[in-house]
Amino acid sequence: MTKVLLDTDIGTDVDDAVCLAYLLSQPDCELLGITTVTGEAVKRASLASVLCQAAGKDIPIYPGAEYPLQGEQRQQIAQQAAALPNWPHQTDFPMNQAVDFLADTIRAYPNEVTLLTIGPLTNIGTLFSEHPDLAELLAGLVIMGGNFDETGPAGGRIEWNVAGDPMASEITYGARVSLHRSIGLNVTQRVVMPAEQVREQFTGALLGPVLDMAEIWFAGFYPSITFHDPLAAATIFEDDLCVYQQGTIQVDNKDKPGRTIWQPGQADSPHQIAVSVDVDRYFQHFFNVVNTPLAQ
Repeated sequence: MTKVLLDTDIGTDVDDAVCLAYLLSQPDCELLGITTVTGEAVKRASLASVLCQAAGKDIPIYPGAEYPLQGEQRQQIAQQAAALPNWPHQTDFPMNQAVDFLADTIRAYPNEVTLLTIGPLTNIGTLFSEHPDLAELLAGLVIMGGNFDETGPAGGRIEWNVAGDPMASEITYGARVSLHRSIGLNVTQRVVMPAEQVREQFTGALLGPVLDMAEIWFAGFYPSITFHDPLAAATIFEDDLCVYQQGTIQVDNKDKPGRTIWQPGQADSPHQIAVSVDVDRYFQHFFNVVNTPLAQ
């Protein structure tokens, strides 16, 4: 099984909840813990616990940083917390320990843990700043973040997670992890499902709570789900869902804070980005995982 740590801003875009449901359903995933980031981090932790309890799994959950190292907090509210009264969930969590938890867990399993980040990178930038040696102890770092297409449909857009804390993002992209992979907006935006289809196809055991959160997303934001975060997670287990390219990523934290600057390189370049995705294969894989009965 693949050991995974998840850092998430679950509670705003519903794709975080979809991603967590996928990880909890994935038979090859050993989810070692969850940390939350941005405003109302405790409510975000409670939302994560909804899915963990629904899956019957006791996963450590740690609320993390609510404010970025640089810039203003742009996610002050976890809107999907409105669904919390409908589902059993935890409310008491270890406080001010998220980064230490990540560090201790990575040290406990050297070269075995994949760190999956699907929110602003404040916790992760702090982790590498305080524990720079941890980069060499990770099996991989997979980031849903960045935009690596200057000319396509997403050209010129600054992606939300990286822009949520440009300083932390700059630190994170400076960490020398053996596999430093980014699944960017230019690829994830191709994997979209309208609300009507979501309601029809989300039939798995964990997708009831997710649908409840999704209705809040549909009513207040968009009538569809873009599978940004679940796609990033799926590449950990099905590497060939995407095609990748090696190169170097720099983060602008001055002129256009959060802009990712991509330079293609050689096989030994420090960063890897997805450049395309097989959308049909992705959806087949996703629903094979989440609509399969959970192992008891």
